[in-house]
Amino acid sequence: MKKNVKRWLSMTTVATMTVASLAACGSSQPAATTAAPAETKAETTAAATEAATEAATEAASDEGKVLNIQCWNEEFKSRLTDHYPGYEVVDGTTGKIGDVTVKWTITPSDDNAYQNNLDTVLPENENASADSKVDLFLVEADYAKKYVDSDVEVTVPVKDLGLTEDELKNQYQYTKDVVTDGDGNLRGVSWQGCPGVLIYNRQAAKDVLGSDDPADVQTAVKDWDAFNETAKKMKDGGYTITSSVNDSYRVYSNNVTTPWVTDGKITIDDNIKNWVDDSKALVDAGETKTYELWSDDWSKGFYPDGKVFCYFGPAWLINFSMAADTDGSIANQGGWGAVEGPQGFYWGGTWICAAKGTDNPTLVADIMRQLTTNEQIMTDIVKKDSDFVNNKPAMEAAAKDDSYAFKVLGGQNPLELFCAGADKIDLSNMTNYDQGCNEEFQNAMKNYFDGNASYEDALNLFYTAVEEKYPELSH
Repeated sequence: MKKNVKRWLSMTTVATMTVASLAACGSSQPAATTAAPAETKAETTAAATEAATEAATEAASDEGKVLNIQCWNEEFKSRLTDHYPGYEVVDGTTGKIGDVTVKWTITPSDDNAYQNNLDTVLPENENASADSKVDLFLVEADYAKKYVDSDVEVTVPVKDLGLTEDELKNQYQYTKDVVTDGDGNLRGVSWQGCPGVLIYNRQAAKDVLGSDDPADVQTAVKDWDAFNETAKKMKDGGYTITSSVNDSYRVYSNNVTTPWVTDGKITIDDNIKNWVDDSKALVDAGETKTYELWSDDWSKGFYPDGKVFCYFGPAWLINFSMAADTDGSIANQGGWGAVEGPQGFYWGGTWICAAKGTDNPTLVADIMRQLTTNEQIMTDIVKKDSDFVNNKPAMEAAAKDDSYAFKVLGGQNPLELFCAGADKIDLSNMTNYDQGCNEEFQNAMKNYFDGNASYEDALNLFYTAVEEKYPELSH
């Protein structure tokens, strides 16, 4: 990264400062109370940013000429392409930032292929040739700890890249907890938050509960006892409460009080056992099914004839996964609503990590900074991509703005629900084994729910599968 990137980084700073100033000038608040403070804040921010950029560009002068990015789909690629100042598209796998060539390696997650690829390239990354070094890679919450808290260090603490706690202060705490190692080092950042809500079928609510008003629906699902009582009413009305027992699993599993593994021993938390007991009762009563998530049977409830009352999910499920663009779907008709539900939870999210051995630390840091701390860019992501972004001021402002209403929710703005949910997420019991334990537990319990095994037999299936996957564990 030579002079062209230096010049480009400086131009990026100026562009960002200009946008921020325009946003401040465009405030709808009375000028007497807001114009001067906004201008002062913009000037202060501009001065600090300019000083930081001058230092950063000096550091970047001897850095790499190829920025290699590893990911599993097109999501982050589209965010960088659409929102990072100065990014130029060359072709489907190549871009340019100044005089740096951006190379995308996209390995789908099917059959664990993406993680297998990371496990091959990251440990030897420091010894790779300059143009082959991985500079930046993405992780999901389910396996993030594997890479941020690994025996072989494969990520760079963000503080070593120059990102400060003050810059990250507006991010939701749980998004930091996901990528914090055992020594307290933050090793990644995210532009998005994924708190979840209960997504309900408005017509079903009218038919069975007599109202689709969110306040009335929340009363009917305010806790698991109320939820299970409503399941009985839904069955009587011709609906299942959920499409599958697996719909509610993350809600229960996100609210445990003990980790899956303690000192090498597998433990079953009481709330996980509650999911088993509640789910078995619902299945036996014909009030839900045991479909796999993402199966054709599971998604039948996206349509009126599917007769499903609710799903659980974050903004991305509502906007991108419930057939909103398909004629006749409930989402296409604006027929869903959203409430908090029995318990708060999250589902998904993508984190940006700097690979140990990167020869583009300054550019990686600037990508992190622009996409996860620049409030104007993050607001643009909300508007263009309907993401719930990882910036409290941006989301709290959007929650009060009717222009952010979701068409699929019949004009309801659910962002206040998401904001409240994001602040409540507690990941203190997260472990490196969560993905494997969660997957194998659901797989094993399906045998119990379907009547093909006793609970004890299903539990033994779970233990066997997990201990084969993680030989260091026992029960």
